[in-house]
Amino acid sequence: MTIIQSTAQISQPVAKVYAFLSDMNNHQQLMPENIYNWSSTKDQASFTIQNMAKLTVAIVSRVENQELVALPVEKPPFDVQLKWSVKENASGGTEATLIISADLNMMMKMLASGPLQKLADHQAKRLSEVLG
Repeated sequence: MTIIQSTAQISQPVAKVYAFLSDMNNHQQLMPENIYNWSSTKDQASFTIQNMAKLTVAIVSRVENQELVALPVEKPPFDVQLKWSVKENASGGTEATLIISADLNMMMKMLASGPLQKLADHQAKRLSEVLG
């Protein structure tokens, strides 16, 4: 299992960050430019990754003010889990971490781990920009 993660420090309370992340409609603001055809509800989002694939993910687990887990609805080319975990940081704000767990064979790891890390870094950075 390949684990990719990126963390952001946000000057907002955990409850506010969790509330933002728990609504998939808000996740469009976190996506890079190569994501298009976005449609979402509170629990699910569908989008196309340029030159790659169409993907639908749904939140399958929520632990209030702690973590959210999303999984693909249809079978993707490899098993992947997206997890946001939030906790209070030393300054009273929030430390939010996106953890992408992907079951990649050696070839897929060489091809996908770079773009997945870039995605995690982009989403964490955008979260801190959107929420401050």
